[in-house]
Amino acid sequence: MQERILILDFGSQTTQLIARRVRELSTYSEIVPYNKFPEDTEGIKGVILSGSPFSVYDEAAFKINVAQLRGRYPILGICYGAQLIAHQAGGTVESAGSREYGRANLSSYKAGNRLLEAFTANSQIWMSHGDSITSVPDTFETIASTKDVPIAAYHIKGEDTWGVQFHPEVFHTVEGTKLLDNFLTICGCSKTWSPASFVEHTVAALKQQVGTDKVVLGLSGGVDSSVTAVLLNKAIGKQLTCIFVNHGLLRKNEFEQVLKDYEHLGLNVIGVDASQRFYDALAGVTDPEKKRKIIGKGFIDVFDEEATKLSDVKWLAQGTIYPDIIESLSITGTTIKSHHNVGGLPEKMNLKLCEPLRLLFKDEVRKVGRELGMMPHLLNRHPFPGPGLGVRILGDITPEKVRVLQEADAIFIDNLREAGLYDKVWQAFVVLLPIKSVGVMGDERTYENAVALRAVSSTDAMTADWAHLPYEFLAKVSNEIINKVKGVNRVTYDISSKPPATIEWE
Repeated sequence: MQERILILDFGSQTTQLIARRVRELSTYSEIVPYNKFPEDTEGIKGVILSGSPFSVYDEAAFKINVAQLRGRYPILGICYGAQLIAHQAGGTVESAGSREYGRANLSSYKAGNRLLEAFTANSQIWMSHGDSITSVPDTFETIASTKDVPIAAYHIKGEDTWGVQFHPEVFHTVEGTKLLDNFLTICGCSKTWSPASFVEHTVAALKQQVGTDKVVLGLSGGVDSSVTAVLLNKAIGKQLTCIFVNHGLLRKNEFEQVLKDYEHLGLNVIGVDASQRFYDALAGVTDPEKKRKIIGKGFIDVFDEEATKLSDVKWLAQGTIYPDIIESLSITGTTIKSHHNVGGLPEKMNLKLCEPLRLLFKDEVRKVGRELGMMPHLLNRHPFPGPGLGVRILGDITPEKVRVLQEADAIFIDNLREAGLYDKVWQAFVVLLPIKSVGVMGDERTYENAVALRAVSSTDAMTADWAHLPYEFLAKVSNEIINKVKGVNRVTYDISSKPPATIEWE
């Protein structure tokens, strides 16, 4: 039985951070929509209620009957979660007048409280709410305050239910990890979850899920699908057939290099060159969502055709990870961008879906890969989108544009490796812009393409900062691209962070 902390997502932008912090404390966490409490409750040791963009008084606010959970599990309400618990118990939640946002300090503590055990005096926290709890029932006890918030944290007497009006999951709450660790202790968690335990649990689960059925896996050459393949191979061996599709939108020489890389893994891999098929389907298409859907459909069609050639295939495996799920559809129903891995499968395919990494973040996937004994150069590859260069060519896609981008991207990546910078950034690539600019090469006027270099630092792709690469390095890359790539006469560097931008341009 795997222990887990269940996180009910009420739409907070930092819900995923709660999950990460809990996992960093060697405890498995699982995020579910606020109104989708799982029927299978085995292993649940405690429940965390996330924050929310809503007030408890909003008609559209996400609400559950917290009383149905109280007493069954230890509960921690964070921000909106704390306000919802208090409001439903008869407490008062009122508008703070102005939004309480930013750093604050806990100015008083109730002695002996377990949630804030070992906290230091005046510990810094991070507030982000428009409402405040102004009164609580007699069954509640206030365990911490700030200068402006009398009820910054509370405990319900006689039960393991707690609420905090600040965000322990964010970096600016200095002892937030300690608070979450204290909550895990209250829950009685053994804190033994690790990449090794994940592999053991997942291999067993895959054997049970798949049984003796055959599985086809779409390899992309990236970390996620590679780890998925090795994990499945460990669980079901020769029942797995991997298909690596060249959609014509891979990086320079990647099709051949990836097939060679997989030799040491002992995988059964079929390489399919479908470049022209994808170019034909994408001809004249400029909308990024349409491009993603066309490429996603193309993948599924190829898989369907290849799977038909195999006998008795029942499952399609994919390297979907948690950021894919989050960005495809938030709890509020707002799509940021679609991912071909989570776009749904057409009925004609008639295959069940297997996604063993869907609740892991990218850094966790790499740790699992190391546990499986995979080679570092496979695990340390920068993330690469399923639609490939199709979402790094802004505007319509042609074989010539792909050539230009492949050449420019290869120069950027090769220089990063040579300068010892590749492993110091999370992701780096080149974007081909849908504009041309005037330039001078020799004594001649040129009117050619502009490209943008993009390099970011991150830990999980949920947030990212632009990488502060040395000016001398950028100058060298720019000169080399302009001198060696026919069709490019201008290079720019993207200094946007996520949010508000995304890592990919499309």
